Amino acid sequence: MKLQGRKALVFGGASGIGLAAVRRLAEGGAQVVALSRNPQRSADDLPPGVAVESVDVLDREALAETLARHAPIDVLVNAATGGARASGPFLQMDLDGFQGSFRKLWGYTNTVRLGAEHLSDDAAIVLVSGYPARNPGPGAIALSTVGNAVEGFARAVAPELAPRRINVVSPGLIDTPMFPVAGDARQAMFAKATANHLIPRIGTADEVAAGILFVIENDFVTGTTVDVDGGALLS
Repeated sequence: MKLQGRKALVFGGASGIGLAAVRRLAEGGAQVVALSRNPQRSADDLPPGVAVESVDVLDREALAETLARHAPIDVLVNAATGGARASGPFLQMDLDGFQGSFRKLWGYTNTVRLGAEHLSDDAAIVLVSGYPARNPGPGAIALSTVGNAVEGFARAVAPELAPRRINVVSPGLIDTPMFPVAGDARQAMFAKATANHLIPRIGTADEVAAGILFVIENDFVTGTTVDVDGGALLS
């Protein structure tokens, strides 16, 4: 796929990995719309010419209207986190918190289901999971379960979407605003968390966005997961 002149929608596009994907797509010449529940928080960081809209991927009526209005869609990226995610030992976990972690999955499935009819014939969809899906550390049971569901969903739905493509990009630990710690404490936290990774450092949102661009532009890739994780799966 050549990006020049293509219509691209990026959900979760106002910060972190989504924002990095917006930048990469815009640099490639795509007509990009960045969508978020709170788009103004990073509006000043968006490239010139990128449209910004507010939408909640869990609001099906609003989401359906947004997708129909932007049809036909060539690229659909969903990097929205869905909100708070539960952590800690499963046997001590509040089950409402565990269930709430699946807001990420519901946002993804809503976007694919409601967006499918508005995709161009050679469109590409990209979802974002995370390395805990296949390498859950202590306390990452909810993250792992949701990530597994995201990756399994993409594999399962790929045949129905064909010839349109769907893929997942799975990041490692990435330096994004979702980590609230700042300053030296932030760097110390990242250093400790990645000390045993094959590439012992925190990743960048742009490195993940490069993986997103790969599965968009390569027309021979569908129904798969691409890891951009610094070797976290092998640690």
